[in-house]
Amino acid sequence: MFKISFLSLLFASLVSFTNHTPKTLNTTCSVYGKIQDQKTAEIIPFANLILYKNDTIKVSQTNSDINGEYCFKNIANGNYKLMVNYVGYQKKVIKNIVVKSGTPLKLDINIGSDQKRLDEVVIMTQDAKPNHTTVREEYKNISTKQLNSVSGTTAGVYKKGKEKANYSYNNYNNGDVEHNTEEYTHIQDNNFKDAIKDPLSTFSIDVDKASYSNMRRYINQNQLPPADAVRVEEMINYFTYNYPQPKNNDPFSITTEYTDCPWNTKHRLVHIGMQGKEIKMDKAMPNNLTFLIDVSGSMNSEDKLPLLKSGLRLLVEQMREEDNIAIVVYAGAAGLVLSPTSGSDKKTILEALDKLSAGGSTAGGAGIALAYKTAKDNFMKHGNNRVILATDGDFNVGVSSEGDLVRIIEKERESGVYLTVLGFGTGNYKDNKMEQLADKGNGNYAYVDNILEAKKVLVKEMGGTLLTIAKDVKLQIEFNPIKVKGYRLVGYENRLLNNEDFNNDKKDAGELGSGHTVTAIYEIIPAGSEETVGSIDPLKYQKTPAITAPYSDEIMTIKFRYKEPKEVTSKLMTHIVPDKKKEFSSTSDNCRFACSVAEFGMLLRDSKFKGDSNFKTIITLAKASKGKDEDGYRSEFIRLVETSELLMSKDPQLTKTQ
Repeated sequence: MFKISFLSLLFASLVSFTNHTPKTLNTTCSVYGKIQDQKTAEIIPFANLILYKNDTIKVSQTNSDINGEYCFKNIANGNYKLMVNYVGYQKKVIKNIVVKSGTPLKLDINIGSDQKRLDEVVIMTQDAKPNHTTVREEYKNISTKQLNSVSGTTAGVYKKGKEKANYSYNNYNNGDVEHNTEEYTHIQDNNFKDAIKDPLSTFSIDVDKASYSNMRRYINQNQLPPADAVRVEEMINYFTYNYPQPKNNDPFSITTEYTDCPWNTKHRLVHIGMQGKEIKMDKAMPNNLTFLIDVSGSMNSEDKLPLLKSGLRLLVEQMREEDNIAIVVYAGAAGLVLSPTSGSDKKTILEALDKLSAGGSTAGGAGIALAYKTAKDNFMKHGNNRVILATDGDFNVGVSSEGDLVRIIEKERESGVYLTVLGFGTGNYKDNKMEQLADKGNGNYAYVDNILEAKKVLVKEMGGTLLTIAKDVKLQIEFNPIKVKGYRLVGYENRLLNNEDFNNDKKDAGELGSGHTVTAIYEIIPAGSEETVGSIDPLKYQKTPAITAPYSDEIMTIKFRYKEPKEVTSKLMTHIVPDKKKEFSSTSDNCRFACSVAEFGMLLRDSKFKGDSNFKTIITLAKASKGKDEDGYRSEFIRLVETSELLMSKDPQLTKTQ
């Protein structure tokens, strides 16, 4: 049985006291300072602070600003207590704060994460039959009658080897049933292809990053994620890489490295890096943004609507006078709660956000239709027109099936309105729907598990999130069979295209945002290897052509197709990878760190292609290739790998989720 017991994580908060006035705050502050994450030192904007006199009498309340700074002005002499609250963090109470007239008190506060405690998880898989769910193995402290009473769930026996479409999860706390219906599309790892019989590999780029932060959410709850929640390419592309900026008028640059494969010494690999042109936001075209916010009952928890509102506040703070923001909400029905409003009128926009509360069912289809109508009615011909959908994906009223929702999005994307999907919450999260909507809506997809991730997506990487510089970006690789016997694309399973799709400008593909990096890795079986690749019987009517050697110094040719954001005809770029293999230790930090992330993803998926991968070598490789890591994301990755190793050591069966 797949059960996981969770222990609450206790964090010790650090508080520092000094007595000097900050440059950024008014000198009339009696108590001032900065709110930070105690582990990462990231600032915490919009934290709520309440000041009490003699522990009980509330005298003042404020919020930290966009820089995490706060200020209590004109506080009378006396003894005070300060309470700090923020969603996703432990409440912090500081007592015996002494305020003296004319002596400003600087109080910087570090607060620790507050991970939710889940006592027991039983992993369940959806059968191919509608409304039928089978328990993976046995279940505990719950009768069949109880289980059947929850949303049509049926207890049964899991049959090994039977392929499943989605995963759902059910939590049982002290014998009580709490139905949990998270869903993930089944992923089948890419296999090796024969370079003679199948020389072309074609796929769409993917700049989505939701899988990584969702994986982090699981591990921070002391639980390894299910295999189908792990999309290796999204884990790799969560990080930015130091690729060169494009030259001339090209929207992106191309970098490749050919080296040994670290998880299989008999193989080699090709590392492909793309760097999108970076456009400063103050020079970017105006934004016509429509927030489409899920305010249904399923969003009524701290890690959903409250966190969503805080994240969108961060984005609003970055808006300019020429930008417009509208707000559409949906629950049992959809409605426009804020007509397009200039980014300079932040007060009106923030007040509209603050008034939102959760309740009712979820008419997602109606909300999507109204949001696109609002965006089109206020369309900026020379601007960035985008709908930002923020939800847990649990659509249950009206048009709600994945196929129907995707068809709505596919139709609406022709209007020139792009889509960003922000996922929130646990328990009923519908990753499968969210990913498909973003893919089909000329958009991107992120999962927001805490306020720091909201800041990363909506502030630090705002250009990449909002500003598309190239659309329908496809890659087609032709392998040279003189050098390559077989190849395998690591990840991108749900981004594969037919070879004929590459030249078809009507075929949708991925979008590249300002400053985005995209990384792909091919594992190569070199020519001359005795390893068998996808053996089939000899063909009767076709003859395998003789291999000649006009390009004996080339491993492969990479072709890129893309469209300008407003165009319908694609452009072609070509890049040749020469047969100049580097020692793996001599490759760039970009290549080696991406490989460490790929290995970790394969371990989490328990992939049959993981080779010699193990936690210790991943940690060593990631530490050696961490680079500057100014934002601490790579250091956090190393901690996640270390935590996963500890979880695996407690129960080696934890990753057997396929």
